[in-house]
Order: sequence, then structure tokens, then C-alpha cells
Amino acid sequence: MADSHSERRRAQRAQRLAARPQAGPVEERRRSNFFAESWAELKKVEWPGQTQVIQATVVVLIACVVVGVYLYINDLVWKHVVHWFINV
Repeated sequence: MADSHSERRRAQRAQRLAARPQAGPVEERRRSNFFAESWAELKKVEWPGQTQVIQATVVVLIACVVVGVYLYINDLVWKHVVHWFINV
């Protein structure tokens, strides 16, 4: 039973693959053209230097700490407010 089921599934898969249109030369050219154009655009990018990357990283880390402290304090305040409402 399982053997005929797996054979039937293999046959169905083979039919689906045969019915699928194959990539022609036009699609291959499009694909290679896409990669060539993408590479050309990446060459045009002005990448940040090491000092810019370090400065941006420091800014992001400071922002994360500030937001984390704000959320922590906000959580403490609201915890006491909710606790007060529940126990009233």
C-alpha cells in the first residue's frame, strides 16, 4: 500500500516538473543582467568609514539604554498603580 502511494506521488511530482516551463535563454539573460546591475549599484554606494560606524553604534546603544531605563521606570510606576487599583 505505502509502496504504491510513494510511486504515485513520484509520478505526480514528475508530471508537475515536466509541465513546469524551463528557464530559457531570455530568463537566464535577465537573471545575469540583474546581478550585474546590482553589483554595479553596490559599487556606487559610498560606504561609511570606521569612525562613522563606531559613532552610529554608540548612538544606537545609548538610545537603547535610554529607552530601556524609561520603560523600566514606566513599568515600576504602572505596577504600583495597578496594584493600588486592585487592592482598593
